[in-house]
Amino acid sequence: MIDYLTYSLTVFTGFFAIMNPIANTPIFLGLVEDADEQTKKKVAKTATLTAFIIVAAFVVLGKYIFEVFSITIPAFKITGGILIFYVGFEMLMSKKSKVHDPENKQNTNDIAISPLAIPILAGPGTIVTAMNFVSNANYLQFGIVLTIFALMIVLTYVAFRLSESIVKKIGENLIAVIGKIMGLLLAIIGTGMVIAGIKLSFHL
Repeated sequence: MIDYLTYSLTVFTGFFAIMNPIANTPIFLGLVEDADEQTKKKVAKTATLTAFIIVAAFVVLGKYIFEVFSITIPAFKITGGILIFYVGFEMLMSKKSKVHDPENKQNTNDIAISPLAIPILAGPGTIVTAMNFVSNANYLQFGIVLTIFALMIVLTYVAFRLSESIVKKIGENLIAVIGKIMGLLLAIIGTGMVIAGIKLSFHL
């Protein structure tokens, strides 16, 4: 039971760091600033639901994806770890990671899917993190990952709906500090994945 609790906390920390609902609220506001409340609600709902479906599909089909493309778990952990470390490092250096950065604004009918769902919520970092957690997991761990990711989606939806209040009360400076802390956590998680991959490769 203790191991599953530790696993759950690790999964939650990983998803929270990579998705960071608080730090994503200014992005959401910037993309829907000219929309009415009904449109904002629709965009938030569509974006979070789409992100959940995408990541859940990779979690469920991850094993088969590995088999089809002959991807080994050590190789995945090392490559995924490097990617997550890179995202975390850019966040730590106050740079907006290119795997999360929307390059330009689109109309509100499109932004729910891209760039909000992909790549801001369900980007490469999120997918790699999710697949890493289930790369050699049992059915209970699969359930834990999906449940916690669903919780993160709900938290993100709530953050989007309350985005104006969050930015006003917390302030963009504190949000930037939170982003740096999440970046550090991501860099640590990425390093841990690389170390785990090396250990598996050399049977250490």
